[in-house]
Amino acid sequence: MVLARFLAPSRHLRSPRIQSYLQPRVARGLATVASLGPRQNLTEKIVQRFSKDLPAGKIVRSGDYVSIQPHKCMTHDNSWPVATKFFSIGATKVKDTEQIVLTLDHDVQNKSEANLRKYRNIEEFAKQQGIVFYPAGRGIGHQIMVEEGYAWPGTLTVASDSHSNMYGGISCLGTPVVRTDAAAIWATGRTWWQIPPVAKVELDGVLPKGVTGKDVIVALCGLFNKDDVLNHAIEFTGPEETMASLRIDDRLAIANMTTEWGALSGLFPMDSMLKRWMLQKASEHQARLGGEHGRLTQQRVEALFAQNTLRAHPEASYAKTLRLDLSTLAPYVAGPNSVKVATPLPELEQQNIAIQKAYLVSCTNSRASDIGAAAAVFRAKGPDAKIADGVEFYIAAASTLEQAAAEKAGDWQILVNAGAKPLPAGCGPCIGLGTGLLQDGEVGISATNRNFKGRMGSREALAYLASPEVVAASALKGSIAGPGTYQAATQAVTFTTAAAAPAAQETAFEASESKTDILPGFPSSIEGELVFCDADNINTDGIYPGKYTYQDNVPKETMAQVVMENYDSDFTNIVNAGDIVISGYNFGTGSSREQAATALLAKGIRLVLAGSFGNIFSRNSINNALMTVEVPELVARLREEFKGQGKALTRRTGWKVRWDVEKSWVEVTEKSGKTWGMKVGDLCLLSTSSSLRFGC
Repeated sequence: MVLARFLAPSRHLRSPRIQSYLQPRVARGLATVASLGPRQNLTEKIVQRFSKDLPAGKIVRSGDYVSIQPHKCMTHDNSWPVATKFFSIGATKVKDTEQIVLTLDHDVQNKSEANLRKYRNIEEFAKQQGIVFYPAGRGIGHQIMVEEGYAWPGTLTVASDSHSNMYGGISCLGTPVVRTDAAAIWATGRTWWQIPPVAKVELDGVLPKGVTGKDVIVALCGLFNKDDVLNHAIEFTGPEETMASLRIDDRLAIANMTTEWGALSGLFPMDSMLKRWMLQKASEHQARLGGEHGRLTQQRVEALFAQNTLRAHPEASYAKTLRLDLSTLAPYVAGPNSVKVATPLPELEQQNIAIQKAYLVSCTNSRASDIGAAAAVFRAKGPDAKIADGVEFYIAAASTLEQAAAEKAGDWQILVNAGAKPLPAGCGPCIGLGTGLLQDGEVGISATNRNFKGRMGSREALAYLASPEVVAASALKGSIAGPGTYQAATQAVTFTTAAAAPAAQETAFEASESKTDILPGFPSSIEGELVFCDADNINTDGIYPGKYTYQDNVPKETMAQVVMENYDSDFTNIVNAGDIVISGYNFGTGSSREQAATALLAKGIRLVLAGSFGNIFSRNSINNALMTVEVPELVARLREEFKGQGKALTRRTGWKVRWDVEKSWVEVTEKSGKTWGMKVGDLCLLSTSSSLRFGC
């Protein structure tokens, strides 16, 4: 058995940060009745198609736990750790070789013998199992999944990487899994998923000249920055004219960065824009190969759209609705060191922020269209345009096919002639690996998806995110700037949140109301001193730095020493084994690295409390038996207690906490001796089979 999430009781519904689908006493469970009818949203409809062993007549809804059999599952450099887990559970043969795709993309600049040996092991495993394999330098896995037709409209496709959301740009429900989940899929073809609440994002208007899809998602992250879509699935909708203004490459960038917004997926509809894009890709493949592609063919695309009836029901239910008028947008820049701080470019230009590094890399914005947009900025300044003195500009295509297209158009050479430094098609600087990382005191601007502190290099550097055009213009000028093509909107940015549906009636619970069965060997309680990390959105880069993520076999002692290093370098000196760590909201947002959980375990932390958790961190915690409990009341009380006492990143509180597993009760003893408690959800158990047992 592995341990599933600890679910908060319904009285927590008053907290806007706790999603209603996490409330076991009020959420719709496995027994959703068929009488609700098939009024499903697009997310539910796709999940319905890929759920297995459903009861007859079962209509899946948000909140349901289901056994899913994904259309495809991709792993990348983490394929060898996944293989290790695969073998450790006694598996020897992949269940469905057609379901699995292996790519090498994260640490492709690393030519050490250890990394090359790992790459050889992955390639050999792929050959032995008969699995499709893409070597280092071919491109970023997510881009390969899209351009090679593995991610397919109307399917559910997963990857052991947090940016699997990107597949939603082509109407494929892409969502991340973690390494343990991937190993289970290899062995059984399946994993578990709780269908998240679904938020509808209604777009209106059309993009002004000089505004891109990257600006849309950066603006959404900044405008709706109070965990509005935390652990939600997102469906983007809008009038035909609006959707036609968003090219597929724009949609891919938007869907990709719904991860940074806190969502589990970002899904665009199937429409004429997508059909034209797919037909064009099929034509390009045929010209390149001298024959039809194995998956992306014109005949298959025509058949897909001729038969397509997969769209949200007009009366489908959504957890919330957000609205944004695209015509009111300006170019936006995120940062420094936060995706949720977004500033219109015209305001930021006035600050004359000098930069030392610029990046056009990653799965978000390194396609041929992005490279072309950056090259256009230099073309506009004439054939002798050069990168500003003191600035290093790094470029890497999302794949070799995208680089070839950029070279054919002359765009790649424009950037190289201007002084850009080319890197292999892969991830690299985006995750803090390879050449060109930010150094102490430097400022960088990037077209990537994350600018967490320390992710792209030094913790003492500042990182901003922007569109390829703004990155190129900044590299040209030497400070954050735009290319001058933006035509100012006539009105202020317009965005709204629709009123939430009425919350379920709250119910009071007593500590003695019910008891949870304790498995043999599992502790009946966990207690320790509270250590308070008073911050929201502590990300996985903050918990376990990216530079260690793809180093295999890092000793536990080292993991314990570097845990939380990018959040607070003093954390490991303050915290002792047996302490209970508590943080704010959305703890563990970010990447799929399981070491964010296992490094805390290595430090001797058995229980983490927070106002809420990022879903992918929760999955890793469940699979590695790190206990997590959501306690927003305790977070609020601590913030009240230590208000005005100076900001401490990591604070020993002197408070004691005891979690009574059997009674589902958290008892707090403050330093003054005052004792109080709160009811939390019953501990749920997840078996290793496809059947689920919930004690909630």
